[in-house]
Amino acid sequence: MAPTLTPQLTLSLKPGTAWSDAWERCLAVAPEAFQDDRVLNLWDGSWQSDGRALPATSPVDGSPIAGPPRLDAATAQQAVRACLDEHRVWRHVPLTARKARVSATLDALTEHRELLALLLVWEIGKPWRLAQADVDRAIDGVRWYVDNVDRMLEGRSPLPGPVSNIASWNYPMSVLVHAMLVQALAGNAVIAKAPTDGGVACLTLASALAVREGIPITLVSGSGGELSEALVRSPEIGCVSFVGGRDTGARIATAVADLGKRHVLEQEGLNTWGIWNYSDWDALTAVIPKLFDYGKQRCTAYPRFVVQRSLFADFLAAYLPAVRSIRLGHPLAVEKPGDPLPELDFGPLINAAKAKELADHVAEAISRGAVPLHEGSLSDGLFLPGQDTSAYLPPVTLLNPPPSSPLHHAEPFGPVDTIVLVDTEAELLAAMNASNGALVATLSTDDPATYARLSPQVRAFKVGHGKPRSRGDRDELFGGFGHSWRGAFVGGELLVRAVTDGPPGERPPGNFPDYHLMP
Repeated sequence: MAPTLTPQLTLSLKPGTAWSDAWERCLAVAPEAFQDDRVLNLWDGSWQSDGRALPATSPVDGSPIAGPPRLDAATAQQAVRACLDEHRVWRHVPLTARKARVSATLDALTEHRELLALLLVWEIGKPWRLAQADVDRAIDGVRWYVDNVDRMLEGRSPLPGPVSNIASWNYPMSVLVHAMLVQALAGNAVIAKAPTDGGVACLTLASALAVREGIPITLVSGSGGELSEALVRSPEIGCVSFVGGRDTGARIATAVADLGKRHVLEQEGLNTWGIWNYSDWDALTAVIPKLFDYGKQRCTAYPRFVVQRSLFADFLAAYLPAVRSIRLGHPLAVEKPGDPLPELDFGPLINAAKAKELADHVAEAISRGAVPLHEGSLSDGLFLPGQDTSAYLPPVTLLNPPPSSPLHHAEPFGPVDTIVLVDTEAELLAAMNASNGALVATLSTDDPATYARLSPQVRAFKVGHGKPRSRGDRDELFGGFGHSWRGAFVGGELLVRAVTDGPPGERPPGNFPDYHLMP
């Protein structure tokens, strides 16, 4: 276990973990993909030096890191056409050969696990434990598909064109790389847009290791607005897989609906935790810190608690000690060179602009009547002397954000909890369903009959009973209700079905306008 550090200690960067150390290792491991101080785009089967490299800084301490080499729309269209050529070859490669190449890729990812995790720390601010978990979940999850894909592909064939992936920055390995390798295992060439906000070096290294084993991957960078015509609307694309916000997702949903294109669109939703006729407060106290993993920058975070008014005092007695125990700071700071890296709940947000935006939302909500129940301080965090902390935001808890505040109806995607008090079951359900669909929810109640009666009325794809729900992996089904999801559901066989063709007339189960599949 890591030693307990206090803010009074003089901390330093753990030797061997600097960005310069990680970059030198990237240059040594994959010199074809990293050139001097920039990463390259990957298309037409080779690493290309095109694209305008944007300056970038690490959210960890504001220091310069490699930025995405942004392509223009015309070059992106060339990349899509080249990806289709790769797809037409790959779809005829026997499954045994595809499994062997994907397995070899997983072995290479395992060999370079720590470097991939270190890149995640610097690029998107993940604490070491969570960065390693992101890499491990990708590797372990795809291995499960390698072992089970034969039965999933019986009677099925690859899509007519490659799968286009547009994903958010928060889980480059366990969501994006995982999806790309499963799509390739199913017989498709894959193209992905590197997220603009972070993760390009990690994705570049992972892609380089995969391409060496013969996996047909295209990885490009650029603005969503400029590349969407190629990555979403191109007739060459067989399926669009999107993970991100509702605004962008809505535009993509309109485009794929007009084109009748296969799609999987995972979008944000306000995931809620309801408290009704409940008494197991020790269990709630134990789970609160875990809900702050990675600063709640994930699609299955719980930023809203809907609490029965008569239980509010008991709720606060359980909640406040837990939220005060949250540990944040520099993910690579140690007291002595030989110390293990600190066990943190979260580090920075994805960038200083996001931290300021969220702090402004908090201040605005308070000015309009929200009651601050907890406001953490950066002085309690673990930081290097003189370190830039502009991307860090300590935990904040607000009671009753006003309806005019974005914190009332939208996912904050940061360490801000809001609490809404209710007096009736109808009010409980209305408050839990504030965002017209969510990915997950939880209802804590002592009475199983109450849970059985109320949980089906919560507009979330997964509803836990006193426990948090997650995205899941392997054969666990995942999707969403309402505006939190569009298109095919995924997980296990359904993920494979989403990116393959089956019997004539088949339509993958999912959240489509004309029918719905309950989990």
